Amino acid sequence: MSQTIDFYFDFSSPYGYFARHGVDALSARTGRDIVWKPIMIGSAFKASGNQPLMSQPLKGPYSVHDWERMGRLYNISWQLPDPFPIAALAPARAFYWIEATRDAEVARNYAMAVFDTYFGKGIDISSREVAADLGQLHGIPRAEFLKAIDDPIWKGRLKEETDKAIARGVFGSPFFIVDGEAFWGFDRIPMLEEWIRRGGW
Repeated sequence: MSQTIDFYFDFSSPYGYFARHGVDALSARTGRDIVWKPIMIGSAFKASGNQPLMSQPLKGPYSVHDWERMGRLYNISWQLPDPFPIAALAPARAFYWIEATRDAEVARNYAMAVFDTYFGKGIDISSREVAADLGQLHGIPRAEFLKAIDDPIWKGRLKEETDKAIARGVFGSPFFIVDGEAFWGFDRIPMLEEWIRRGGW
């Protein structure tokens, strides 16, 4: 049995952002390594027939309020960025390239910086230039970074990972899979932990 928790997310997901601030503690409590897996949430929405929260009447305004109070509850810096939502292709492609050419820890640290820049500071991380700026902060040469995110290999890798996620039943962000069991949403983390503690039920 795998001793990992697969953590699927899109960099434009507010609930993914809050999960980003909780997964290290989740790993420590469960003894499970977290495997970070950015995906293209738009493709998952298309496969499930879902729509972005902000385009849904009633649910959109509720979600904005929910994100604000979650930030206050967990003492996590929060602001609704403009523009929102976005297609966060550049940092998602970069993640897999960094993971393959550096290591998983560098990729994870980059991902955390991307999330914090977008939802903590309100800066548009879909910009290739901003994505490259964040790469430089982690010791990644700018020219090398910009070349990689335009490389068909890493464009294809992101699509492949998204397709694999959908095949596993992933339809939202954050989405966790542990021991073959799926848990959707930041608020399912306590249930996920209990599943691990009991060995399922």
